[in-house]
Amino acid sequence: MNKSDKEITITDVARQAGVSMATVSRVVNGNNNVKETTRKKVMEVIDKLHYRPNAVARGLASKKSTTIGVILPSMTDLLYANLAKGIDDVASMYKYNIILTSLKNGIGSEQQLFNDLLAKQVDGIIYMGEDISNVLYKEMSNSRVPIVFAGAIDPDGEFASVNIDYVTAVRDVIKLLIDSGNQKIAMVTGNLDSPINSKYRLKGYQQALEQAGLKYSSANVFETVYNLTAGAAAWDAIHDSGATAAYVSNDLLAAGVLNAALDAGVRIPEDFELVTGSNTILCDVTRPQMTSIAQPLYDIGAVAMRMLTKLMNDENIQDKTIRLPYSLIKRGTTKN
Repeated sequence: MNKSDKEITITDVARQAGVSMATVSRVVNGNNNVKETTRKKVMEVIDKLHYRPNAVARGLASKKSTTIGVILPSMTDLLYANLAKGIDDVASMYKYNIILTSLKNGIGSEQQLFNDLLAKQVDGIIYMGEDISNVLYKEMSNSRVPIVFAGAIDPDGEFASVNIDYVTAVRDVIKLLIDSGNQKIAMVTGNLDSPINSKYRLKGYQQALEQAGLKYSSANVFETVYNLTAGAAAWDAIHDSGATAAYVSNDLLAAGVLNAALDAGVRIPEDFELVTGSNTILCDVTRPQMTSIAQPLYDIGAVAMRMLTKLMNDENIQDKTIRLPYSLIKRGTTKN
């Protein structure tokens, strides 16, 4: 009886090719120290037997697992899905496997989740998400595994990161809303303890107001969670503040604000203008479609993965913080 594909081992390949198991291993791992005729013979046997090298076995030989861990806040947020696609494509190019895990999987703590990845002997980790607890940050700092932040902010600059210039992007958004005649503009965002919100987005918001000679008031800044319900719930407070426009940092949150405003009979953009922050597909499916900061989400993920491959191979990185260009896509929720 023939062995099934799953039962084919490196021993079977070595026997049929008439070479040692070490030679087969060198061929599988791309080692150049193999004669071309031998390499061709081994590859023919591999194809004939449908041999699939075991990643763990390769890792034992190379002292690498050829696996990376990717930590994201939520499996359902479209923002992180787009980032993950860029990571996956580059990982595949360099023949790395991905272990994808979410901070909201409801199983264990952040510390446990991180240590579970390390226990799987990942070669590196990519972290996505606006918030990072002090506990998780400390765990990362103590780890010897290379870590890259994708679309996330490391205010201490300890880790390599890929993102956009959030200060300038938000300043551009607020200027757009001011230029169309708005004097009171709300900012609706996530946890203000998070550096991306408190040190970057809020700074851009304040700079734009100051440059236009408008007074900043914390009463126009609304802190909430990122979901549709929270956006809808925030509408009454936004409206009561007297704001005639809003910058909302998350597309799902913005869609909730938009829905509640329309349900209240508010005309968009005639009575109220809105700009969101991620330019996911949600911006195209709402009616009216939402004006948004367009982050190069796929590119952020792809560049972050490429940086990680360099770190894992001890290659020199001249700049640990990479900021990619963004744009402003104008749609139906703004006048201009």
